[in-house]
Amino acid sequence: MMRSASGPFDVKTLPQPPEANAEFAAVSRLLLDKQFHGDLQAVSRGQMLAMGGENGWGVYVAIEKVMGTLHGRSGSFVLYHHGTMSPRGQQLNVTVGPESGSGDLVGLSGTMTINNVDGVHSYIFEYALPALD
Repeated sequence: MMRSASGPFDVKTLPQPPEANAEFAAVSRLLLDKQFHGDLQAVSRGQMLAMGGENGWGVYVAIEKVMGTLHGRSGSFVLYHHGTMSPRGQQLNVTVGPESGSGDLVGLSGTMTINNVDGVHSYIFEYALPALD
């Protein structure tokens, strides 16, 4: 059975030095530091790689490890991101890494929607957890 969790989150990004080879310097790398609130009380750390062009296209991938409680169940899990952007629109997929759950979150699966409205970040996490079924 799918369940839902939601709330705001804070995110800090720390840009890393660009690649020394000028041909690859357009790949940006950032460290991620997040604090989730609401139904997911957790911290996460991760890394993001991104690249974009002058005509409005962009792509990014990220991996983060989340540690805390989800509706009161303690543990950790991994989220991986795949995002694209173009003048025609954008798409973002954030998915739980298969079998990455630990503690009370063993078997966790699901997807997260991230919203950013006027610089305020929030999430909606649709998930399944066999221990709750």
